Amino acid sequence: MNLTELNNIIAQGEGERIEFKQNFNTDAITTINAFANTHGGVLLIGVNNGGEAIGVQIGTETIQNWINEIRNKTEPSIIPDIKEVKAGNKTIILIRVQEYPVKPIAFRGRYYVRKNNSNHILSARDVSELYLQSIQTSWDAYPHPCASLNDLDIGKIKIFIDRINDNGRFSVQEPTIEALKKLKLIINDKPTNAAYLLFAKDIPPYNVHIGRFKTASMIIDDRMLKGTLYELAEETLRYINSQIKVAFEITGEKIQRNEIFEYPLPALRELVLNALLHRDYMSPIDIQIKIFDQSITIYNPGKLYGDLTVEDLKTDFYQSNARNKLLTEAFYLTKDIEKYGSGFIRVRNEIKAYPTMQFDYQEIGNGFLISLKYTEQKITKDVTKDVTKDVTKDVTKENRETKILELIKSNPLIITTEIAAQIKLTRRTILREIDNLKTQNKIERVGGRKNGYWKIIPPINDI
Repeated sequence: MNLTELNNIIAQGEGERIEFKQNFNTDAITTINAFANTHGGVLLIGVNNGGEAIGVQIGTETIQNWINEIRNKTEPSIIPDIKEVKAGNKTIILIRVQEYPVKPIAFRGRYYVRKNNSNHILSARDVSELYLQSIQTSWDAYPHPCASLNDLDIGKIKIFIDRINDNGRFSVQEPTIEALKKLKLIINDKPTNAAYLLFAKDIPPYNVHIGRFKTASMIIDDRMLKGTLYELAEETLRYINSQIKVAFEITGEKIQRNEIFEYPLPALRELVLNALLHRDYMSPIDIQIKIFDQSITIYNPGKLYGDLTVEDLKTDFYQSNARNKLLTEAFYLTKDIEKYGSGFIRVRNEIKAYPTMQFDYQEIGNGFLISLKYTEQKITKDVTKDVTKDVTKDVTKENRETKILELIKSNPLIITTEIAAQIKLTRRTILREIDNLKTQNKIERVGGRKNGYWKIIPPINDI
């Protein structure tokens, strides 16, 4: 390290990886601890806050004493690289700290990280999350502390495996329990937290609190949705769809009726799944969804994970890490999501057809808040021209079967009344179409009316 290199560091000013201190003290060790728990950094002793090299007095044993103090007061011990640099007749001490591979490191029983140009103490939850992230695992990969294999619903597991095989991203030929072992959802004959959330017989203790609001204090309808994650996803989307408006546009010489939903349905699905899969399951707080006349807000416990920032999400090239790796993998294999952090990009693309809609998101408290809202009071007529390309159209006789197959594929547990409601046909018509599909060997019913599910039969040439 020469004087030119020292001046280049000072010229950059204090930030996430650079700090100035006039003297070596407790605050200096706090910064060293924060650097080790974040991305590493350089601490200059003998430089004031204004970036002026004022120098520091040291003796023959000073640097070794500092190294010993840092090592003895941190756990696991930090052993930094310390160099003496001369700036004229002044002595500057440069302490270079590497990012520690397995985090976090404690300083006197507390844990610090570096954010911008300051040090922040971590909460107990932050400490747990940082540790899991550093060893490249997640909470959902750990065995559930109280559950056994008998607590899993075999029927739900079979539906899951059938959906994986139907969607073609992975092939699972093993029996149910062996299949979950292959997918690391069962470890040492114990269901993981992920397996319990996906397939539990009982209702997991994580809810979606959802409601329809006229104002922030005037509640029109209030629900607490419960269930395993696939059930929660469908129930939540079903409730939202029942509360949003649908406009109709009559076009064409053949009088085609187009449905224009108040919000893009693919975007709503993406945001609901995002909340379920990326929430912090170590927090007891429920996901909260509020539907207003001109907006929908979705709050989930847990800030952005890893190094991802709100500013990163505004770009089309952000890299995200999964807080719950196994849950994300499960929904990826069933083709409910794309794995590689493109959700917000797809949401932005979906709302391009809604020019008066605004997509906002922010970290708030210990969670993440998303909102879709209109900047004008009504959907303009121009919206309908673009939206109708991607929304559900009035179903004619020719495409009824296709639509029924799509609904069954996305939700094998769907019942005929729900199919009728979504396609806007009578239940009697749906029953007739389903009988036709059975006759054509395109679908079959597995199990009874109450506990069974639909299975799509692939064409012979696909088998």
